[in-house]
Amino acid sequence: MKVYQSVLLFFCCQFLHTLALDCTVVSGNLKQIDAGSGSVVGVNNHNEAFVLIDNVFRKISTSLKHISVGPAGQVGVDSANNILKLNGGSFVRFPGLLKQVDAGGDQILAGVNMQELIYCSNMDGNNIWPCSTSPWVQLSGSLKYYSCGPYSCWGVNSHDNIYIRRDVTNNACTGSGSFLNIAGHLSMIEVATDGSVFGINSQGNLYQRNGITRSNPSGTVWQLMTACPNGHKHVSFDLGVLWVVCVDGSIRKCTL
Repeated sequence: MKVYQSVLLFFCCQFLHTLALDCTVVSGNLKQIDAGSGSVVGVNNHNEAFVLIDNVFRKISTSLKHISVGPAGQVGVDSANNILKLNGGSFVRFPGLLKQVDAGGDQILAGVNMQELIYCSNMDGNNIWPCSTSPWVQLSGSLKYYSCGPYSCWGVNSHDNIYIRRDVTNNACTGSGSFLNIAGHLSMIEVATDGSVFGINSQGNLYQRNGITRSNPSGTVWQLMTACPNGHKHVSFDLGVLWVVCVDGSIRKCTL
């Protein structure tokens, strides 16, 4: 079924030419990468976490299976699904359990748990922490991956269907209305701090959502792109640079 869905997404993009990106290889091997607020972080298959310093991915002492960086800070989840947030130079426990977390919103956190339930934390819950009460608000629905930007959040479910949550603000991380389905199928999706949206499907194809503006956060069409010679695994974007992890774990730095 996913092959059929991926073919549909591929063909819907055929009236746009495939964009071959200008990329350089960055030393290292990762399974997941995230960029935001001028920083780049990632984790490898051994749950070792890294931060890019002077164009070199340097290992940090904390073990994480997923990591994110952005206006909401630097946050990750470990193999036990504990949430760890950088505070005063060290990663410390943040309330709750998630399998994937995102710090790309306007000082809000978002993510999904092991049952694929969706949560977000408003700016106050994020910034005033630590506190005695849980900062998380549950959203209706089920997603396996969720990512936020300055005015919208995007996610994909277990069937690779794509959804957007609009009118998200730092004091209303739940946004307005309900999730809106977007045509196409992706296995992971990332929203940049400028609102740009990129994703990868189950066949390892890389896409950007074109036509996104604050007045039209859903955009118009998916643009097929190529950064890796043998397929793509993970993607993130910040400050004009697209960071891509290829299927073999190698890292590409691409200029858009």
